Amino acid sequence: MSRHFGFAALGLSLALATTGAFAGAPQVKTQAPGYYRMMLGDFEVTALSDGTVDLPVDKLLQAKQGQVVRALQHAYLGVPLETSVNGYLVNTGSKLVLIDTGAASLFGPTLGKLLANLKAAGYQPEQVDEIYITHLHPDHVGGLLDGGKAAFPNATVRFDKRDADYWLSADNLAKAPDDAKGFFQGAQASVKPYQEAGKLQTFDGSSELVPGVRAVSAYGHTPGHTVYLVESKGQKLAIWGDLMHVAAVQFPDPAVTIAFDTDSKAAMPQRKKAYADAAKNGYYVAVAHVSFPGIGKLRTDGKGYRWLPANYSTKP
Repeated sequence: MSRHFGFAALGLSLALATTGAFAGAPQVKTQAPGYYRMMLGDFEVTALSDGTVDLPVDKLLQAKQGQVVRALQHAYLGVPLETSVNGYLVNTGSKLVLIDTGAASLFGPTLGKLLANLKAAGYQPEQVDEIYITHLHPDHVGGLLDGGKAAFPNATVRFDKRDADYWLSADNLAKAPDDAKGFFQGAQASVKPYQEAGKLQTFDGSSELVPGVRAVSAYGHTPGHTVYLVESKGQKLAIWGDLMHVAAVQFPDPAVTIAFDTDSKAAMPQRKKAYADAAKNGYYVAVAHVSFPGIGKLRTDGKGYRWLPANYSTKP
């Protein structure tokens, strides 16, 4: 064997050995920190992921037989559907406002990441001035707590008085069926430290809360369900909460409702109205359960709508 052939064989052996070492590296199996930043006029908006949860949406959505599965398959999805839980942090320059807080531990081990992602995004929970809750379901208020204490010790918590009257009522808890009691218990436990500290305030219907952030009544999903409109320098973002849940199904057909609605007959027209206005006026919307970061715009598409995710930007 020639010397050249020997060197070539040795080189090939080393290359294979090196390649094998790389292939044997362990898989990491985690995502990057779950935050997404965008500017809205002079405001900075940061979407925060609380994680995802598998939901049997074919059983939860109220639609024609087979409609949900067909719509999901059309979008290359299935059931259970891995569903995002999102919150939104708005820095107006003078106030730091968090809209919805995620579930923390109330919906299982795959959620509860919002606080860590807020920190990864460059903020501390002590910096949050105001917390606005779209409604008092566990996956929107659970993150108010951290280890049984207020997760945001300097924040004032606000939501519509109709949700307060319904979910914080001891009588309603006592009368609720067993499978619904957890919703009441979760809401009551989550807001308790803020009540005791005098940092819980309710508002009555549509209200200006801080300059550039306005509450707009969207009752139906819960008695006091609220949308928050964020506006700066002519740009607008509507934070919808649970006005809708499953993009692949409810954008093509806004008439589809969900079992979590307190009043589906009221929730459906609110959804249709919001869709039509967003599509007509071309502003951003942010949705708690649309795939993270849940920010985009709508276009009319036949009798339904098409979801257009926000274009990714690294510009300050």
